Amino acid sequence: MDKHEVHSALQHQRHQTMAHGYDPGTERTAGLDAAVKSLTQFDYGTKSVRADGRTVREYELVAADSTVEIAKGITFPGWTFNGTIPGPTIRCTEGDIVRIKFWNGSSHPHSIHFHGIHPTTMDGIEPVPSGTEFVYEFEAKPAGMHLYHCHIPPLSKHIHKGLYGNFIIDPVKPRKPARELNMVMNGFDLDLDGENEIYTVNGYAFAFQAWPIEVKVGELVRVYLSNFTEFDLINSFHLHANFFHYYEVGADPEARPLYTDTIMQCQGQRGILEIVFPEPGKYMFHAHQSEFAELGWMGFFEAKA
Repeated sequence: MDKHEVHSALQHQRHQTMAHGYDPGTERTAGLDAAVKSLTQFDYGTKSVRADGRTVREYELVAADSTVEIAKGITFPGWTFNGTIPGPTIRCTEGDIVRIKFWNGSSHPHSIHFHGIHPTTMDGIEPVPSGTEFVYEFEAKPAGMHLYHCHIPPLSKHIHKGLYGNFIIDPVKPRKPARELNMVMNGFDLDLDGENEIYTVNGYAFAFQAWPIEVKVGELVRVYLSNFTEFDLINSFHLHANFFHYYEVGADPEARPLYTDTIMQCQGQRGILEIVFPEPGKYMFHAHQSEFAELGWMGFFEAKA
């Protein structure tokens, strides 16, 4: 079989096994556990206060060549921050001094580029050689939903292999209390032909079909959503049986949100969804590209009274 035939056969197999009727089971594999953990885990760093009264938050990120589980029985040879795809969700408050100690334990040069406003010397476009450390330090601004990723060429490879994560800068005036969730949309090219065979939220196919996200009827649910899918121009989020308010980037908490049930994001785009579930039930969510949904990017919110 030539490369095209191999890819076609693989796509057919994925479509046959990863469809809406596919039962991923409920076995808590390592990959599923990582996806579920990533949903609610925010890294606020180690907090200290300088003599001038400024809050300092210190984080440690380690790049490594890691094999990660992306679906039941399917692994991916990734490049990771702290061993997971996506990497940790870094969180702080606008005005904090953020200090990230980056150790490159991978066999390749890497870096960390943070979205936001910072000195160009901290922009993460210079490679950090294997086996060395670099410390990124800057004031966190502006408030909003941001992200970080490796910025070493070829960018498509370094991002596709998994070197990315969400970076949340909370406003000084806190947002309304809510049940907060973290979601990163991505894809995995298993046969290295520049097309994805599996799509996920938080790195594991059908994670939240196997384990629906439990929420309470009437409570405010806030989702920090980003897109790191490589090889596809856009990804999307569609919610069944409900609408949500969408704040693009979330940099202006007073901005008038979009009220909708579907949004699209190109790679690097991000935003904040605020949802209230009006009655008990299972509310499906998924990409509104049918292929993405059938290949792993779908799940459920389960609202309970």
